[in-house]
Amino acid sequence: MCSKLGFVAVIICALATINCFQQQYFRVPPKSLRVQEGSEAVLECAVANLAGQVQWAKDGFALGFSSVIPGYPRFTMFGDRRHGVYNLRIVNVTLEDDAEYQCQVGPAQMHKVIRANASLTVISPPNAVEIVNHPHNSKLEVKEGEDVVLECQVKNAKPAAKIVWYRGNQEIKGEKVSSEEIKEVEGPTGNPKSTRYTTISRVHFKAAADDDYADFTCEARHEALHRDMPMRSTVQLSVLYPPGAPYIEGYAEGETVRRGQSLELVCRSRGGNPPAQLIWYKNGEQIRMAYRTSGRMSENVLSFKADASDNKARYSCEAKNIMISNTLKAEIDLTVLFAPSHVTISGPSEARVGDPVPLSCSTAPSNPAADIKWLVLGKHHREASNRTVISPEGGWITTSNITVVVEPNRRSIVVVCHGINGQLTENVVATHTINVLYPPSAPMITGYIPGTTLSAGTVQKLSCISSGGNPLATLTWFKNDKKIHSTTKTTDKSVSAEISILTNVTDNQAQYRCEATNSATEIPLFETVTLNVHFAPEAVKVRAEPQELKPGIDATLYCDAASSNPPATLSWWRDGIPVQGLPMQLKKGLHGGTVSTIELKLNITKDLNSAVYTCQAVNEALQRSVHDALTLKVLYAPIFDETTPYTTVGVENEPLVIMLRADGNPSSIAYTWTKDGLPITPSSYSTSNDRIISEGSMLNMTRLTRHDAGIYTCEAVNSQGATTVNITVNVHFPAEIKSVSQNALSNPNENAVLACTAAGNPLTSDHIKWQRKGYDIPSRSVTFEPRNQTSYLTIEGATREDVGNFQCIVNNGIGGDTSQDVMLVVKFKPEMDASPNLAKSASNTGHVGRLTCKSKAAPAPNFTWSKNGAKLPVNTSTKYFAEFHKTDPITYTSVLLINDIGSSDYGSYECGARNDLGFSTTSVKLDITSAPDPIISIMVTNVTHNSVTLSWIPGFDGGLFSWYRIRYRKINEETYRYEDVTPRNSTVYTVHGLERHTDYVFSAMALNKLGQSKYRPDDTKVTTLNVIPSSVQSSSEEYNSYHVPGVFIITGTIVGTALILLNVLLVGFCLHRRTNKRIREQAGQSSKSATIEMYAPSSYNDTMTGETLSSVSEKSETYSQDGDDRPPPPIPEVPSMPSRHMLNQTDAYLMGEQSLVIPPPLDYPPPNYAVYEGDHARTLPHPHRHKDISGHSTLGRSAGKQNYVPAPSPMPPLDGSYYNMASDRYLSYPPLIGEYLQQQAGRTPTPPQQYSSGIPKPHLINGVPTSPPHMASPPLNMGIDDGYTPGLDRQSAGGTLRRQRFDKMAVPPPDVTVLHQGNCTQHLPMNQTPSVKQPQSILKDPSRHKYGNQYGSPISSSTPQNSNSSQILTVQNLTSDVPQYGTIKKDNKKQNVTIDESYNKRNETHVV
Repeated sequence: MCSKLGFVAVIICALATINCFQQQYFRVPPKSLRVQEGSEAVLECAVANLAGQVQWAKDGFALGFSSVIPGYPRFTMFGDRRHGVYNLRIVNVTLEDDAEYQCQVGPAQMHKVIRANASLTVISPPNAVEIVNHPHNSKLEVKEGEDVVLECQVKNAKPAAKIVWYRGNQEIKGEKVSSEEIKEVEGPTGNPKSTRYTTISRVHFKAAADDDYADFTCEARHEALHRDMPMRSTVQLSVLYPPGAPYIEGYAEGETVRRGQSLELVCRSRGGNPPAQLIWYKNGEQIRMAYRTSGRMSENVLSFKADASDNKARYSCEAKNIMISNTLKAEIDLTVLFAPSHVTISGPSEARVGDPVPLSCSTAPSNPAADIKWLVLGKHHREASNRTVISPEGGWITTSNITVVVEPNRRSIVVVCHGINGQLTENVVATHTINVLYPPSAPMITGYIPGTTLSAGTVQKLSCISSGGNPLATLTWFKNDKKIHSTTKTTDKSVSAEISILTNVTDNQAQYRCEATNSATEIPLFETVTLNVHFAPEAVKVRAEPQELKPGIDATLYCDAASSNPPATLSWWRDGIPVQGLPMQLKKGLHGGTVSTIELKLNITKDLNSAVYTCQAVNEALQRSVHDALTLKVLYAPIFDETTPYTTVGVENEPLVIMLRADGNPSSIAYTWTKDGLPITPSSYSTSNDRIISEGSMLNMTRLTRHDAGIYTCEAVNSQGATTVNITVNVHFPAEIKSVSQNALSNPNENAVLACTAAGNPLTSDHIKWQRKGYDIPSRSVTFEPRNQTSYLTIEGATREDVGNFQCIVNNGIGGDTSQDVMLVVKFKPEMDASPNLAKSASNTGHVGRLTCKSKAAPAPNFTWSKNGAKLPVNTSTKYFAEFHKTDPITYTSVLLINDIGSSDYGSYECGARNDLGFSTTSVKLDITSAPDPIISIMVTNVTHNSVTLSWIPGFDGGLFSWYRIRYRKINEETYRYEDVTPRNSTVYTVHGLERHTDYVFSAMALNKLGQSKYRPDDTKVTTLNVIPSSVQSSSEEYNSYHVPGVFIITGTIVGTALILLNVLLVGFCLHRRTNKRIREQAGQSSKSATIEMYAPSSYNDTMTGETLSSVSEKSETYSQDGDDRPPPPIPEVPSMPSRHMLNQTDAYLMGEQSLVIPPPLDYPPPNYAVYEGDHARTLPHPHRHKDISGHSTLGRSAGKQNYVPAPSPMPPLDGSYYNMASDRYLSYPPLIGEYLQQQAGRTPTPPQQYSSGIPKPHLINGVPTSPPHMASPPLNMGIDDGYTPGLDRQSAGGTLRRQRFDKMAVPPPDVTVLHQGNCTQHLPMNQTPSVKQPQSILKDPSRHKYGNQYGSPISSSTPQNSNSSQILTVQNLTSDVPQYGTIKKDNKKQNVTIDESYNKRNETHVV
C-alpha cells in the first residue's frame, strides 16, 4: 500500500516539474538597422530563461563569447547576464560592417539552441557635388541662342544619390533633364561591401536673354543627407545679348533755348550684356565718352551751357556692345536764341576838312538777325545801307554802311552804332571818333653857329623845335640822310627833339637835318645845318715794294696817312733817329680831309733784316700823332755763327753735346747731321738704343765711345739756300793695358825684357810707369814705342832675386790708375813652401785624404811622393792619385789624394820637386781631423775714428771648415767684447762702434765643429783716429762756429788737465791691484792636483784676469747689445745657488763605460735673459708655471723631480789654457756661472721651497756622491732626473733633453749645465770607479767612423733609449754658430765610440 503511494507521489512530482520548466527564448530578438557610416550601431539581443552561452555571428562567422572580440576592435558585446542581455555595439561603422548578423544561444541541459537574425545596412552620404568644369558659384558666359549643357556629378554615395536641377528656385523637369547615370566606385580594399556610387545628370537648353543672371543649381538627394542642409553646386549664367535702342531725355524737338541756358541731355539704353557703351557726338564729333551702368542699363549725361554754336547743332547718342556690329543711335537738333555779343565800326579815324569818310558797322552773330541804328554827332543818321548774311557759327550777321563829310571848325567827329535783337530786346553799342587834321609850323635848329670849327672828340648838342598842328608834329633827325636817335619833349602846343654829337672824322662837312611831319602834311617840313670838324689821321700804313726783300736790290718804303683836317705832316724814323725821305705828297681824302704820302728809298743788305722803320703822322692843329712801323724781312740763306767750334773734345762714357747756331731768313732752318756720309738719327725717330741723336742744330752723344771720334758735318737749309760746317770730335778715353808679357824665359845673368802694351787717348811715355816695391828701376831701362803704344822694361843681368811681379801702371789723367802685374821669370831650382797650412793635412779613416805640396820653380818641376823612404805608386794604383796645378808662372802645386784612409796611412809624407836646375823636398803630415790651430798673425788694414779693419793669416784648420771670433778691449780695461766674423769663412773683418782716439787690443781665434783654437796674445794694439770725417763733422759745425770767450777756454784747459792727471793715478792704482791679484791666483792655482788635467777654460777667458764672466757682464754690455743704444732687458731673478753649479770634472767628464760627456765650448758672457713678449723670464722659473711638454725634464721647466749637481771647480789658469799631461791637444771648457749667481745675491731669490717639497737622498753618479759635505746644499729639483724618486714620469730609462722653442717661457743662461741621468743602477755597480780616458785617445780612435755619419749615429731626442743609453749633457739657448760637441758614447761590447752631432739646427731639439 505504501509502495503504491510512493509511486504516485513520484509521478505527481514529475508532472509538477514538467509543468514548471520553460525553454530559453529571445525576449528581445535582434532588429535590422540602417546606420550612417561613421556612426555607432547597437544590435539588441535579450534572452529569457538563459541557460546556454551567447555569441554573435557576422555573415555566419562566429565572433566568440567574449565581450572583447579578437580581431574586431570596434565590436563590443555588452549587457547583463542576469537578465540575458547580450547587445552588440559597433563604433565608427564602416561599409565593411554591412552584413547579416545573428544572435546565437548555445544548448544547455534541456535547452535547445536558439538563433535570431538581423541585418545591418550601412549608408554613406555623397562626399562631393560638382558641376563639371565649373566651380561652385562661378560664372558661365554664353551668347544668346547658344546651346548650354551642364553636367552634375554626385560622388561616392551609398546607395546612389538622386540629382535635382533648379533654375533659380524652380525645379527643372522634362526634356531638358537627361536620365541619370550611376557608376560604381570600388573601395580601396577591393571589398564589394565598400563599393560606392557616383550619380551623373545633365541639363540641356538654349541660352536666352532671360537666362542672364540666372542661377542653375545641381542638388544631391540622399537618405543620409538632411533636407534642411542640402548639398548643392551652383553656376550663374552670363548671357551676352544686344542692348536696347538708346533714347534722349532733357530736350524735345522744337524747343528754343536761350544762349547761356544750362542744358542736361541724358542718353539711356536698357538691356544688353555687356551693358551698352554710350557716346555723345556734336555735329559728328565725339564730345563725351564717360557713361555709367546700373545692372543692365547704361546712362551718359551731357551737361553744358548753350551758346551760339549750339544753334541748329545736331547732338547724337550712339549705343553699342560686342553683340552688335552696327551702332544704335538717337539724335536731336537744338534751336538757340541769342543777341549779338558786340558790334564793330571800321573806317578812317583821321580826315581833313571836307573829306567824305566811309564807315561800316557789323554785328556779331545773332538769332534772329539784329537791326543796326547810327548816331553821328548825337543825331540819327538814316542814310544807311544794310545787309544780312548767315554766320557759319550759327545765326546771322548784319552789316550797315554810311558816309560822313568832315565839317570845318571841328577837331573831331563822334559816330555811334547800335545792334538790336528785337525778339530778345537786347542792344549792343560801338563808338568811333574821327580826328580832323591840321599841318604844323616849319622846324627850327638851335645850338650851332654855322662856320664854327669843332675839334674831333668834343660833344655838340643840336635842338629842333616845331609848334602847332593837329596832331602835334613828329620830329626826326637825319645825318647825311641816315636817321639818328633823338630825345623828344612835348608841350600843349609845341614839340622839340634834341641830339648830342660826339664829334669825329665823319662829322666834318656832315649835314644834320630835322624833319617835322603829321597826318596833315604830305611833304615833310625840314631845316638843315653843316658842321666843320678838325680831325687827326686815324691810321698810318707803311708798306714796302717789292714785298720780298733780298740782299742787293733797291726797295721803296711808302707811308700813307689817313684823311686829316688840316693835312698831316709825315716823317721817317729808324731806331729813334730821323731818316730823310722824299718830299711829301697831298691829295683829297674822305670826310673833307686830306691824305698825305711820303716815300723812302733803300738799298737792301743782310744787315737790314729785322730793321724797324717807323712813319709818324702829326696833325699840328690838334697836336695829335699816329705811328706805324715796318720790320724788314730780308731773305737770305743760313750762315753759321762765327763762334762755331770746329774741334771739340769729349771723354769716353760721358755725354757730349755740340750746339751750333745758324742765322738765316726765313728762320725756319732744317739741320742735317752726317758722319762719313751716313746720316745721324734725328730724335723724332730715335730709340732707347741710339746713343747719338740729332735734334735740330744740337748733336747729342749720350755716352761717348772711342769709336765716335771723327768729322761730323752739319748742313743748315732754308728756302734761300744751304750751308755746311765740319766739326772734328776727339774722344779721350782712359788708358788701359792691353797686354803684358816677358819676351822669353831668361837664363840667370842675362837681360830680360818686359813689355806693357796700352791703349788710351791721349797716351805718351809719361802715362806709363813701371814699379816694384823695394826695387829700384832706373829710368834709362824704360823705353816707349808710340807706334804700338808699348813700354819696355829691360832688367840687365836678371838673377833669382829679380824674379817676381813687376807692375805696369797706366794713367793718362782720365779715370784712375790701371795696373797689371807681369812676372819676371828667371830659371831657378825648385823652392818648397813649408807654411804651417801645408805642413799638415787631416782626414778621417775611410775618407779621401788630400796632401798639398807647393813649390816655386822655373822651369816647371816634376813632383814625386814618398813615405818612409818608399816612392808611392801615384796614378798607377787605386790608392794614390796626384793632381798638378799651376798657380802662376813660377808656382806649382801637387795634391796627393789617398783613397780609403786607414790607420796605417797616417804619418809623414815626403814631397819632392825636380827641374833642370835642382831638386827640393818637404814633409806633409797626415792626421785625423781636430780643432783648428791658432791664428798665425793679425794685421790692421784700416783705422777710422770708430772702426778698425783686421785681417789675419789662419793656422791649420784641422781638416774642417773653420770660422773666426774677434776679441777686443780697451787697453786700460779688463773687460772684453766679442764679435763673430761674418761671412764665416772671411779672414777680413771690421769692428765698429769704437770710441774716438782710444787704444784697443785685438786678438782672434778659429773654430770648427770639433773645437776651437786659443786666442792669439793681445799683441795687436790699435788707436782709433781723433779726426772725424767731414761728412760726420758737418752736423756739428754750427755749434763749433760759436765764439767762446777766452776766460772759458783757459778754465776748461785747467780742469781738463786736472782730470787727466787724476785718471792716470786711478789707472796706475787699478793696474797695481790687478797685478797683485794675478800673483795670488797663480800661487793658489799651482797647488791644484793633476786631476784637473781635463779642465780647460772658456776661450773667452783666455787672456782675462781672475775675474769671471759674471763680472764681465756687469762691467760691459751684453754681447748681443754691442753698438745698441737701447737699454738692456731687465736681469731676471736668479735663485740663490752655491758658487759653482757644474759637474765635478773627475765625475762627469768621463763616466766609465757608460758615456762620455764633452761639454760645449761656451765663451759668451751670460746674457740678460728676458722674454719680451710676456713675463720676465727667470733663470730657474717656478715649477708650476712651466711644464716639460715632452715628458723629459729641461732646465727652467722642472717638474719637481730633478736636482742640480754641484761640483767644486778650480779657478781658470792665468794663461787661458790647460793641456793634458799626456797630450798636446787643446781642449776648451765652458765658463762657470758661480760669480754670476753671486752677483745676483742682492736680488730677491726664488725660495727653494718653490721647487721641491723635500730633500731627496744624495745622488750617486757612478758611485761618487754628487754633493760633497763641505758644499752648501744646492737648490732642489732643478734639472737632473732623480733615479730614486718614486713616480718619476720618464719617457725612457735615460733622460733625453730637448731644446725646443717655447713662446713666453723662461730660458736659462747658456753656461748653466744640467745633467739628466738615467737609471744608474742599470749602468754600473755602486762600488765601481770610473776610469778617466784621455780625450786625445778618444778623438784618434780609428774605428769611430764605423758607427754612422763619420762620428756615429745621432741619438734621437724623442726615441726611448735602451739600458745602455747615454747620459746626455744639454746646454740650452746657444746661438747656432757656437760649436757644440756631440755625445761621445762607448759601447760596452765593442769598445767603440760614437758621437752625436745633432747640433746644427737652431729651432730643433739639440741633443749633445
